[in-house]
Amino acid sequence: MLNKMSSTGLRWLWVAVVVFILDRISKYLAMSFLTDYEPLVITRFFNFTLSYNKGAAFSFLDQASGWQMWFFGGLALVVSIGILIWLSRLSSRQRWLSISLAMIVGGALGNLFDRINYGQVIDFIQLHVSHFYWPVFNIADSAVCVGAFMLFLDAWPKKASSVK
Repeated sequence: MLNKMSSTGLRWLWVAVVVFILDRISKYLAMSFLTDYEPLVITRFFNFTLSYNKGAAFSFLDQASGWQMWFFGGLALVVSIGILIWLSRLSSRQRWLSISLAMIVGGALGNLFDRINYGQVIDFIQLHVSHFYWPVFNIADSAVCVGAFMLFLDAWPKKASSVK
Protein backbone atom coordinates (compact mmCIF):
# COMPACT_ATOMS: atom_id res chain seq x y z
CA MET A 1 0.00 0.00 0.00
CA LEU A 2 2.78 2.45 0.97
CA ASN A 3 4.65 1.61 -2.24
CA LYS A 4 1.46 2.29 -4.25
CA MET A 5 1.03 5.65 -2.53
CA SER A 6 4.62 6.72 -3.19
CA SER A 7 4.26 6.04 -6.90
CA THR A 8 1.01 8.02 -7.28
CA GLY A 9 -0.07 11.58 -6.68
CA LEU A 10 -1.04 10.48 -3.16
CA ARG A 11 2.67 10.92 -2.38
CA TRP A 12 1.91 14.65 -2.13
CA LEU A 13 -0.85 14.30 0.48
CA TRP A 14 1.59 15.65 3.07
CA VAL A 15 0.89 19.07 1.50
CA ALA A 16 -2.80 18.70 2.41
CA VAL A 17 -1.82 17.71 5.96
CA VAL A 18 0.44 20.77 6.30
CA VAL A 19 -2.31 23.07 4.98
CA PHE A 20 -4.82 21.53 7.38
CA ILE A 21 -2.48 21.88 10.38
CA LEU A 22 -1.53 25.49 9.54
CA ASP A 23 -5.21 26.31 9.11
CA ARG A 24 -6.13 24.76 12.48
CA ILE A 25 -3.26 26.47 14.33
CA SER A 26 -3.99 29.87 12.78
CA LYS A 27 -7.71 29.63 13.57
CA TYR A 28 -6.96 28.55 17.14
CA LEU A 29 -4.67 31.55 17.58
CA ALA A 30 -7.22 33.88 16.01
CA MET A 31 -9.98 32.65 18.32
CA SER A 32 -7.65 32.86 21.34
CA PHE A 33 -6.25 36.35 20.81
CA LEU A 34 -8.71 38.33 18.65
CA THR A 35 -12.02 39.89 19.61
CA ASP A 36 -14.93 39.13 17.28
CA TYR A 37 -15.24 41.66 14.47
CA GLU A 38 -12.68 44.09 15.94
CA PRO A 39 -9.81 44.69 13.50
CA LEU A 40 -6.26 44.37 14.73
CA VAL A 41 -4.39 46.65 12.34
CA ILE A 42 -1.15 45.14 11.07
CA THR A 43 -0.39 47.46 8.13
CA ARG A 44 -2.25 50.13 6.12
CA PHE A 45 -3.79 47.36 4.00
CA PHE A 46 -3.84 44.29 6.25
CA ASN A 47 -5.81 43.49 9.43
CA PHE A 48 -6.59 40.47 11.51
CA THR A 49 -10.36 40.50 12.08
CA LEU A 50 -12.02 37.47 13.62
CA SER A 51 -15.30 36.75 11.87
CA TYR A 52 -17.52 33.80 11.07
CA ASN A 53 -19.09 32.63 7.84
CA LYS A 54 -21.97 30.17 7.56
CA GLY A 55 -22.01 30.45 3.78
CA ALA A 56 -19.42 29.94 1.08
CA ALA A 57 -16.67 32.13 -0.32
CA PHE A 58 -17.19 35.86 0.24
CA SER A 59 -20.08 35.08 2.62
CA PHE A 60 -22.25 33.82 -0.25
CA LEU A 61 -25.49 32.50 1.35
CA ASP A 62 -24.26 33.43 4.83
CA GLN A 63 -27.75 34.58 5.82
CA ALA A 64 -29.59 31.49 4.51
CA SER A 65 -31.62 29.41 6.97
CA GLY A 66 -28.94 26.82 7.78
CA TRP A 67 -29.23 24.36 4.91
CA GLN A 68 -26.10 25.92 3.37
CA MET A 69 -23.84 24.52 6.11
CA TRP A 70 -24.83 20.96 5.21
CA PHE A 71 -24.71 21.67 1.48
CA PHE A 72 -21.22 23.21 1.52
CA GLY A 73 -19.97 20.63 4.02
CA GLY A 74 -21.25 17.79 1.83
CA LEU A 75 -19.81 19.45 -1.27
CA ALA A 76 -16.38 19.75 0.40
CA LEU A 77 -16.50 16.07 1.35
CA VAL A 78 -17.54 14.88 -2.12
CA VAL A 79 -14.95 17.09 -3.86
CA SER A 80 -12.23 15.91 -1.48
CA ILE A 81 -13.05 12.26 -2.14
CA GLY A 82 -13.04 12.93 -5.88
CA ILE A 83 -9.67 14.66 -5.67
CA LEU A 84 -8.21 11.80 -3.61
CA ILE A 85 -9.32 9.36 -6.30
CA TRP A 86 -7.80 11.66 -8.94
CA LEU A 87 -4.52 11.82 -6.98
CA SER A 88 -4.44 8.02 -6.72
CA ARG A 89 -4.50 7.85 -10.53
CA LEU A 90 -1.73 10.39 -11.11
CA SER A 91 1.95 9.62 -11.31
CA SER A 92 4.02 10.94 -8.40
CA ARG A 93 6.05 12.76 -11.05
CA GLN A 94 3.10 15.01 -11.79
CA ARG A 95 4.20 17.25 -8.95
CA TRP A 96 2.56 20.55 -9.90
CA LEU A 97 -0.84 18.98 -10.50
CA SER A 98 -0.61 16.78 -7.39
CA ILE A 99 0.44 19.67 -5.14
CA SER A 100 -2.36 21.88 -6.48
CA LEU A 101 -4.92 19.15 -5.77
CA ALA A 102 -3.45 18.48 -2.31
CA MET A 103 -3.72 22.20 -1.46
CA ILE A 104 -7.39 22.18 -2.47
CA VAL A 105 -8.07 19.08 -0.34
CA GLY A 106 -6.24 20.52 2.68
CA GLY A 107 -8.20 23.77 2.45
CA ALA A 108 -11.53 22.06 1.85
CA LEU A 109 -11.00 19.78 4.85
CA GLY A 110 -9.89 22.71 7.02
CA ASN A 111 -13.15 24.54 6.39
CA LEU A 112 -15.15 21.31 6.64
CA PHE A 113 -13.68 20.81 10.11
CA ASP A 114 -15.04 24.24 11.08
CA ARG A 115 -18.49 23.52 9.66
CA ILE A 116 -18.73 20.22 11.56
CA ASN A 117 -17.36 21.55 14.86
CA TYR A 118 -18.63 25.14 14.93
CA GLY A 119 -21.46 25.28 12.38
CA GLN A 120 -19.56 28.01 10.53
CA VAL A 121 -16.14 28.78 9.08
CA ILE A 122 -13.69 30.88 11.09
CA ASP A 123 -12.10 33.72 9.11
CA PHE A 124 -9.53 36.26 10.26
CA ILE A 125 -7.40 37.64 7.40
CA GLN A 126 -8.62 40.97 6.04
CA LEU A 127 -7.09 42.96 3.18
CA HIS A 128 -8.21 46.42 2.14
CA VAL A 129 -7.31 49.43 0.05
CA SER A 130 -8.50 52.66 1.64
CA HIS A 131 -12.16 51.99 2.50
CA PHE A 132 -12.57 49.08 0.08
CA TYR A 133 -12.36 45.82 2.02
CA TRP A 134 -11.82 42.34 0.63
CA PRO A 135 -14.03 39.75 2.40
CA VAL A 136 -12.33 38.21 5.43
CA PHE A 137 -10.76 34.81 4.71
CA ASN A 138 -8.45 32.18 6.23
CA ILE A 139 -5.50 29.89 5.43
CA ALA A 140 -7.81 27.16 4.08
CA ASP A 141 -9.45 29.62 1.68
CA SER A 142 -6.01 30.78 0.54
CA ALA A 143 -4.87 27.19 -0.09
CA VAL A 144 -7.99 26.43 -2.13
CA CYS A 145 -7.49 29.58 -4.23
CA VAL A 146 -3.76 28.99 -4.78
CA GLY A 147 -4.41 25.31 -5.58
CA ALA A 148 -7.17 26.24 -8.04
CA PHE A 149 -4.89 28.81 -9.71
CA MET A 150 -2.13 26.20 -9.99
CA LEU A 151 -4.68 23.77 -11.45
CA PHE A 152 -5.70 26.41 -13.99
CA LEU A 153 -2.06 27.00 -14.95
CA ASP A 154 -1.50 23.26 -15.30
CA ALA A 155 -4.48 23.00 -17.65
CA TRP A 156 -3.40 26.01 -19.70
CA PRO A 157 -2.36 24.87 -23.19
CA LYS A 158 1.38 24.76 -23.49
CA LYS A 159 2.85 26.24 -26.62
CA ALA A 160 4.60 23.56 -28.62
CA SER A 161 8.20 24.58 -29.15
CA SER A 162 9.64 23.90 -32.53
CA VAL A 163 13.31 23.52 -33.25
CA LYS A 164 14.43 24.72 -36.66
